[in-house]
Amino acid sequence: MTTRYCSLAQQPAPEFAPGLAAERRGALIGGSRMWVNGTVLHYYFFDADNAAATDTSVIPVPGTGERRRVPWAGAKEQQDVVRECFREWRGLGIGVDFAEVGDRSEAELRIGFQPGDGSWSAVGRDALAIGLSDRTMNFGWDLTAPGQRGTALHEIGHALGMLHEHQSPFAGIHWDDEAVYAELAGPPNFWSRDRTRFNVLRRLDPDEVNGSVWDPQSIMEYPFASGLILEPEEYRTGLHPHGSLSPCDKEFVLRWYPPVGPPRPAGLVPFRSAPLRLGPGEQADFAIEPTQTREYAVGSFGDSDTVVVVFEERDGEPRFLAGQDDGGTPHNATLKVRLVKGRRYFVRVRLYSTWGSGETAVMCW
Repeated sequence: MTTRYCSLAQQPAPEFAPGLAAERRGALIGGSRMWVNGTVLHYYFFDADNAAATDTSVIPVPGTGERRRVPWAGAKEQQDVVRECFREWRGLGIGVDFAEVGDRSEAELRIGFQPGDGSWSAVGRDALAIGLSDRTMNFGWDLTAPGQRGTALHEIGHALGMLHEHQSPFAGIHWDDEAVYAELAGPPNFWSRDRTRFNVLRRLDPDEVNGSVWDPQSIMEYPFASGLILEPEEYRTGLHPHGSLSPCDKEFVLRWYPPVGPPRPAGLVPFRSAPLRLGPGEQADFAIEPTQTREYAVGSFGDSDTVVVVFEERDGEPRFLAGQDDGGTPHNATLKVRLVKGRRYFVRVRLYSTWGSGETAVMCW
């Protein structure tokens, strides 16, 4: 039987201001989906015990022309596999941590288990553009079945910003295109030609890829049956990754997310803005009421150069507390500031330049 594959949603190509230097463009593309190192990524499971009426969606029944409504909730056994895989990624010693939360509004990663909808994930910070009531990741088949644990490791890799390894321009794969289309059109995937092209045959821009070499044993590599790959010759009989984290996977995430010292307290997200769309020079203000007195990181995340400033409210008026303009180099601004429990603060985010889509979100952790 054909392997079931992860299917990423198609995204429009990023737009940049005319005349942007190639080096700058490459840096923006390469890092645009990666989290700021030191981030705690909070994840939430859609669960039958606390399900909302909207925690379902209608999906097609392959081969019938019919549609059915299916809930997103997952059983504890499925959730436990994903928890174990978060721990495995964390165990590499990376600078990003993971914490489970029971409130979906506090979660950057919201995980469903809808059968029939495939397995997929938003890539890195693309998750911030998804509504707080929606999934950023789904598992469409039984993760407890033999060999399926790798699916959870794979989707978490996407959540960290990793892309499909077989689409690397350094792989040198020459496909039998029509054989691939035919293989993926049938069960259990039932993919259209467009979906197959986007997730398999399309070659990534060198600025997008996870490294400068192809790793056929990466957790981000699909297995492929015999007869789909024409070159390299050694893979004509099939490509069979181990389904576990490879040394290159570890090297990649440690390069982007090096260790940052003792882990910061989990579950502290006193504020997160909804995704914004701002024009050049436009700004938006948001209130923060910290749950603890300590140093927080405040930052903007998205497809724009931004300025972030923090004000403290005193006698009903905002008083400047801290600010940073990273507009010239990184395309997101992040600063450290000490906030006091019981006081009220404002975060102001202002669009700095015209490149990108203007979409951003503000977080405090």
